[in-house]
Amino acid sequence: MNWLDHFVWVIFPYLCVAVFVVGHIFRFRYDQFHWTAKSSEFIEKKQLMVGSLLFHIGILPVIMGHIAGLGIPKEWMESMGVNEHVYHIGAVYIGGLFGVITLAGMLLLTTRRLTKRTIRQLSTTSDLIVNVMLLFIVFMGVFSTLVTTNVQPEFDYRETISVWFRNLFLFQPDASLMSEVPLSFKMHVVAGFLIFAFWPFSRLVHVWSVPLNYVRRSYILYRKHRQQSVRR
Repeated sequence: MNWLDHFVWVIFPYLCVAVFVVGHIFRFRYDQFHWTAKSSEFIEKKQLMVGSLLFHIGILPVIMGHIAGLGIPKEWMESMGVNEHVYHIGAVYIGGLFGVITLAGMLLLTTRRLTKRTIRQLSTTSDLIVNVMLLFIVFMGVFSTLVTTNVQPEFDYRETISVWFRNLFLFQPDASLMSEVPLSFKMHVVAGFLIFAFWPFSRLVHVWSVPLNYVRRSYILYRKHRQQSVRR
């Protein structure tokens, strides 16, 4: 294991998590005014609606799949009756389907932001970077799932990436587990940690702004004003 592997698979993940936490604290304390997604719906609505719908439909199952694949050991899955064949079907076909849906939505949203002149002028540099990074991450995830796993069927990320990932939380990361991981998976993992580091300084912070106060907020009543005619 060389110094680069040690940095990428041991030091870099912790740096990204540290920036993620400290950056959010700093942003919340000193820059709440810009804690917003700055909607561009008033400029173009149709492509935004379709792209956003596809992205959000796909990303939730994808996140759940990552939690299951990375967080639950392979042995636990098998003890619950989920053997290798069943897991492969769920990860590749079901996960791949939602990954493609997420990719389609992200492609629409990124194309919209880059090609619509008024939207591009409204966007900040961080907005453009976030869109491109998310598109790249989703693309590499779909490519790894649908292409790499078929080209290299002997590779099992649950015995390498998943073990390495869980060991990060135990503060016992083993960089050697990532040595034989295909390049596409490595790029997906590195880009994923990188966007976590970039998260606090971008529009992604709006994810945490859940409007829970609307649940107990009173309804706003609108009444039509009728102008009374004046008799002469």
